[in-house]
Amino acid sequence: MPYKEKKVEKLYYSIGEVAEMLEVPVSTVRFWENEFDVLKPMKNKKGNRLFTPTDIKNLKIIHHLLKEEGMTLSGVKKKLSEKWDEADHKYEINDSLQKIKSILLDLRDNI
Repeated sequence: MPYKEKKVEKLYYSIGEVAEMLEVPVSTVRFWENEFDVLKPMKNKKGNRLFTPTDIKNLKIIHHLLKEEGMTLSGVKKKLSEKWDEADHKYEINDSLQKIKSILLDLRDNI
């Protein structure tokens, strides 16, 4: 099996990097930051937003609920205010399954 280097995880990500990860415009990330209290990115002296891996995870949960589940903005706010732990747990399961699928497809293609 070939050696695969571990993916380097940064401490802080710029808003552009986050928008690229989620495949949404930067303005969408800014909008979500204003709409959801759980998103509190740090800001440097210049005022640039710096997102932590936790912020990115929360953004991915919000993105999943809005874009993939088709929920409305108010529906997502209500769900997250009531059942944040449940949404987080479901996202973790979905993310793990996507990684397993990717590994299996990679194995299939290399056989």
